[in-house]
Amino acid sequence: MSSRRMAALRALVASRLAVTAAFAPRPGLRALPFGGPAQSPRAALHASAPRPVARVAVVLSGCGVYDGTELHEASSILVHLSRAGAEVQIFAPDIPQMHVIDHTKGQPSEGETRNVLTESARIARGKITDLAKLSAANHDAAVFPGGFGAAKNLSTFAVDGGDCKVNKDVERVLKEFHQAGKPIGLCCIAPVLAAKVLRSVEVTVGREQEEGGRWPHAGAAQVIKALGAKHCVTGVTEAHVDQKNKVVTTPAFMCDTAFHHIHDGLGAMAAAT
Repeated sequence: MSSRRMAALRALVASRLAVTAAFAPRPGLRALPFGGPAQSPRAALHASAPRPVARVAVVLSGCGVYDGTELHEASSILVHLSRAGAEVQIFAPDIPQMHVIDHTKGQPSEGETRNVLTESARIARGKITDLAKLSAANHDAAVFPGGFGAAKNLSTFAVDGGDCKVNKDVERVLKEFHQAGKPIGLCCIAPVLAAKVLRSVEVTVGREQEEGGRWPHAGAAQVIKALGAKHCVTGVTEAHVDQKNKVVTTPAFMCDTAFHHIHDGLGAMAAAT
């Protein structure tokens, strides 16, 4: 064999040995098919088993911040749940809205009526179920986005404050999940539903003072306290976890701030729910 061919062969062998050494397992570890730290046989067995999928019910209250669900909150929650691999089913009560708000004016549209289930279907892309059919036995957690619909359609909080009534199916669902020890997530003004129905829970709607208009709905914290619940002061990017009752809340648009801060807070709530 010529000296040129011998040199080429040595170079080829050397390059292959270098690649083999780079991907060789470290002492005491076994190599994995796609790299990364090696696992023990027991860990590999558990990793190969399919992970249980969390089944989460998301309860909407219409479509639009002033008379239904806050769309950004609902969308953000759905994104976080999707990224976590949850199996989501969306529900809403089949009832008339309290009223219809012209969102360009912030004023009621006289003579117009809409249905909460029908309007919520816009957010759900048509895949929605009557809240009357929601059972805690079929889901691992329930999440309630905010928006004035929580205070107008899921309850009468917007009109009656602490003396409000909660929709019978909303009350039933909250009690079912609570009694089953399953997590309940609520954001924005929706935590008042838990305060009214479950009473002794810990929730947050953010701050207890308006702080120059940054927290325009801070007064809700005092109503929550009057209902016998504990209000916990948090920032907009934080979520409060009531470990005992498995209730997770975050302020969301109770704070007048940039949307990415709202998104981060909702992510904290979704992660803890």
